[in-house]
Amino acid sequence: MKKGRYVRQSTAQQSNLRQLAKAHPDEILFIDTISGSIPFNERPAGKKLIEAVEAREVDYVSFHAIDRAGRSTINVLQTLKFFFDKGVIVKIDNLGLESMINGKANPVFNLITTILSELSSLEKSSLLERQTEGIIQARLRGVYKGREKDTFESDDVILAKHKKVVKELKANPNLSLRKIGTLTNVSPNTVKKVISVLQKQN
Repeated sequence: MKKGRYVRQSTAQQSNLRQLAKAHPDEILFIDTISGSIPFNERPAGKKLIEAVEAREVDYVSFHAIDRAGRSTINVLQTLKFFFDKGVIVKIDNLGLESMINGKANPVFNLITTILSELSSLEKSSLLERQTEGIIQARLRGVYKGREKDTFESDDVILAKHKKVVKELKANPNLSLRKIGTLTNVSPNTVKKVISVLQKQN
């Protein structure tokens, strides 16, 4: 078998050692540093893995956990279906399960990965709700006020604070504000602000 391993971390500061704990020397590594909210087929390493599967360079893919494939249940299931349709076996390390047994779909794998994908999606939604509720409560207590109105950040501070946005803008100048924001985990308004600073400096 021609094996590949997909690894994803949200930021460069995070360690991926746990995801590589069961890696084998003969595996091709596909490593993304990107938000899990980005669809699998839009991630740089995700695209390369898909291309490798299409070229029949990989027919067995390992993930440390199912949430490495995505946070959206629909996207995870679409990704797994792509691999299944291509005859690629998917192994989820922390479950000890493979997607196919003797060339046929493993029903236990399908059931558990669907449930875990849905739980992961719900957990993310719940976390965002708790964060929002916490901010509202903090504001009511006068503890959290966010950035004060009319506070000023210099152009240098803005560029230093949003280096990823600058890098993405230079690498992909034709992408939309929303797309750049999604790739760099900032709002479209922040991307617009960075563009404005760059234009002033040119």
